[in-house]
Amino acid sequence: MGFSTILATLLGQLWYFIPLFICIGVFKTPWFKGAMGEWQVNVLIKLFLNKADYTLIKNVTLPTFENGIENGTTQIDHIIVSEFGVCGGN
Repeated sequence: MGFSTILATLLGQLWYFIPLFICIGVFKTPWFKGAMGEWQVNVLIKLFLNKADYTLIKNVTLPTFENGIENGTTQIDHIIVSEFGVCGGN
């Protein structure tokens, strides 16, 4: 029994682990965690906050300053405005 035969037999029996490992790798990336977190916040806001009382502003980009000189930008993912005040989150 050659190496290629053993490899073919092994891959034939364990092929379903390859997509599993790819999914696990994607789930651990910072991009996926950020996208999932934003999705969760959006769903919770839609479920629990009344649109008549709360206004959602998403993805606001603001300039940053150091010693009076603009040196880049920062992003605020969610700003919620209501009669009670303003709440922001990054």
